[in-house]
Formats: sequence, C-alpha cells, structure tokens
Amino acid sequence: MTLPLLSYPTGCQNQRVNSFEIPGDENPRIFSTALLPDAQEFETLVLATYRRIFNEQQLLSCHRDRFLESQLRNSQISVREFIRGLLLSDSFRRLNYECSNNYRFVEMCVQRVLGRRVYNQRETLAWSIVLATQGIQGFTGALLDSDEYMDIFGEDTVPYQRQRILPQKAMGELPFERMPRYGSDHLEKLEALGNNFLNNDYILSKEDIRMLGIFIAAASVLLLAYDRLASLL
Repeated sequence: MTLPLLSYPTGCQNQRVNSFEIPGDENPRIFSTALLPDAQEFETLVLATYRRIFNEQQLLSCHRDRFLESQLRNSQISVREFIRGLLLSDSFRRLNYECSNNYRFVEMCVQRVLGRRVYNQRETLAWSIVLATQGIQGFTGALLDSDEYMDIFGEDTVPYQRQRILPQKAMGELPFERMPRYGSDHLEKLEALGNNFLNNDYILSKEDIRMLGIFIAAASVLLLAYDRLASLL
C-alpha cells in the first residue's frame, strides 16, 4: 500500500504571487517545444534541460542520453518525459542520489524540477518519505505528475527558477546552482577514504580512470592528426 503524501503548509515565497513587472534581463528565459524551435533552437532547449537537471558542473557530453534526445526531436516524447528519463539515468543517480542523503536529495530535486525552494522541513519530510517508500522512480514520478508541475510547466516547458524581481530588495534570489551536489557528510566519507581536497590529492574512482583514459586517447589521436597535417603543409 502506497503512503499518501503528507500535508505541509506552503510558505510565503515570492514566486507564489503573480508578478506585474515588465520582463527584463533578470527574468528567466523560457524554453518550450510549443514554440516550434528550429534545429539550432532545439539544441539550445536540450542543453537548457541538461543544465537545469544536472547543473553546469555536470554538463558533460558523457552524461547526455542521445536516445532520449532523438525521441524528443521526433516528438515521440514530451519535455516532461525527457526530464523523467534524465532523472532516472545512471549518471544522475550516481552524481546526485548516491552521494546525498534523502533530505538533501529532496531539496535538490524540488529546486531543479519544481523551480523553487522547499517551503519548510515538513515538506522535506513528506517528500523524503515518498523517496524512501517508493524509490527514486516513484519520487520523480510524484514530482513530475504533481498538479504544481503540470500547472506551471506542463508537458512542453523546461523548468526554470521561479522568482519575482523585487526592486526594493538589495539582493535578489540566489541561483540554485550554488548548492553543492553533496553535503558535508559525504565529504567526510571521501576524506576518510584518503582523499585530501585541500592539497588536490584524491583517489580516482573507476569511472574517473575510465574517463581519463578516454581523454588521453582522444588527445593522442588529435596530436597524430596534427602531426600528419603539419607534414603535408
């Protein structure tokens, strides 16, 4: 039997109030397949989706899912289903889920999927129970199928950080990208394994070694091609 989502009070975040200011450079750019983008605009939309789900620090070509991208380009899936596939990918699980506790992972996903901060600890607890009882697939499904997500973003719009620009405030809403992908508890585990990040001395994982080998091989091929081209000139 699936436990229902616990109720939680919604806080007074400024994104809950309709905004009447004239859009400017500080307003988020909205990407949507409903606008019928051309090939170049579509690539920008895809990159914006990766940037929203993985953040800039994880925006690497090795994390891209070409099969999902092809389905999206051919209108076989919507932006919402594309995001669902990214959230359930091995890269997202390894880089964000496995190195975070449930509470931190919930906060991260609410920011990236719903475009806002969690309202309070009660909401964090409610979603963490869903994550613990239904797993990451059930949790991401509950977020993407929620009324809030459908009302704000629907099937075709890439999630964005929802905020209002308040001129009277000295500082606006800080970007969610500032949140590290893992907390101090995971950092302590890495240091206990012998990693010393202060001195840039850390132990490479199997995935790091594999990617390093790929980069070295690619660099070697480029150098050989350059030498051959130089000999022909």
